Amino acid sequence: MYNQLVSKDIKLAVVGLGYVGLPLALEFARHFSVIGYDIKEKNLTMLRNAVDPSGELKADSFKNRDILYTSKLSDLESANFFIVAVPTPIDKYNKPDLHPLLSATTAVAKVLHKGDYVIYESTVYPGCTTEECVPILEKLSGLKYIEDFKVGYSPERINPGDAEHSLQNTVKIVSACDDASLDEVARIYETVVAAGVHRAPDIRVAEAAKIIENTQRDVNIALMNELSIIFNRLGINTYDVIKAAGTKWNFVQYTPGLVGGHCIGVDPYYMVHKAAELKYHPQMIASGRFVNDSMGGYIAKQTVKRLLANDMPMEKARVLIMGITYKENVSDIRNSKVADIVAELLSYRVLVDVVDPNADPLAVQEEYNITLSPAPTSLSSAPTPLSPAPTSISPAPTPLSPAPTSISPAPTSISPAPTPKYHAVIIAVPHREYLTLTEPDLEKMLVPNGLVVDIRGLFRTKIKHLQYWSL
Repeated sequence: MYNQLVSKDIKLAVVGLGYVGLPLALEFARHFSVIGYDIKEKNLTMLRNAVDPSGELKADSFKNRDILYTSKLSDLESANFFIVAVPTPIDKYNKPDLHPLLSATTAVAKVLHKGDYVIYESTVYPGCTTEECVPILEKLSGLKYIEDFKVGYSPERINPGDAEHSLQNTVKIVSACDDASLDEVARIYETVVAAGVHRAPDIRVAEAAKIIENTQRDVNIALMNELSIIFNRLGINTYDVIKAAGTKWNFVQYTPGLVGGHCIGVDPYYMVHKAAELKYHPQMIASGRFVNDSMGGYIAKQTVKRLLANDMPMEKARVLIMGITYKENVSDIRNSKVADIVAELLSYRVLVDVVDPNADPLAVQEEYNITLSPAPTSLSSAPTPLSPAPTSISPAPTPLSPAPTSISPAPTSISPAPTPKYHAVIIAVPHREYLTLTEPDLEKMLVPNGLVVDIRGLFRTKIKHLQYWSL
């Protein structure tokens, strides 16, 4: 298989060209002939023009790549090595949503040939690949698993917004259905992963490894979030405590914060689901999820509590939230817990404005029914509003008789509306555009005696005079 890919006698296909699949497809396309398959035509058009819809990759990443971008199933028929890298989200009940995975598997099954390989990168619970995907491959292709086609699992380790830990320099876990196919899979991935691969002894081991990577972080962050609630009642700053405890050699400095996105905020629910099938309730994992999912509401309530202490009627209070993406310096808004802060504040009848220099306003509107506002003038980089302010007044309709010449002409432009003053500013996502803000910058945004809520505690040494609160 490897030699045929190198000689380009056969093709490699990546199914799903999101933040995981695209860099993988482009890197393989440096060495092999690649088919990049995705169902989103809008994204495919951008890719053909060397534009990454996620905003992660630069135009140079697309140069000199042997790759075809397509949504046609017929184009997949010429591939013999398939990599499935589609999202695996959760539904509104926090249950695994396997529809994208099973739909992609169905597409591959329709074009599967004898001797082909199918490798999954999507995050799933242990056993999902062989229990859910393999039966579809067998049924629709008419082929026999292991005997006629091979299956493997290699969990993705892409971290959006992180240029340091790339596909090339991060060890890749690989697994397969038998020893011979594992050798082939490992050799193929070693072509693009300079850091090398780790050969897991079993597909379920590789699936489980991915799940616990993020579950471990989720539980540890939940511990810090719970401690921050306790320290808040004690009147001490959590970050000061962490700094002090961090002087011990074996203390791991996890910090409190919002846990959203498509990995840490999702993956533990896949383990909870599998545990429930085994009639076991994973108390620590479930508790960690409960704590982290509650933090948006907690932050909003703490903000309201402090506004009330300032004798501010909630229906007159105005709050600015800075950042809506799930983490800093990315455009991804999936599973953003900032939306929970907005919802909770609105339930108290607070007026809320949200700004973000990275988020797509239309995507935010569609996903959360939140309209992004223009950034205050104090911010160095303002996000693009949903619709720009008009630059000129439309001409009036022609009257029946000419207007008197003494009437002054209509103004040629509209003066910008004054930036409103806020009773509280919540720095929810520490985008790089916000890091240079000073206390005077924040003061310009606030009414007298206004409040700064700094979720990540980044400004705790900068704020000397304003009211201030952080986790």
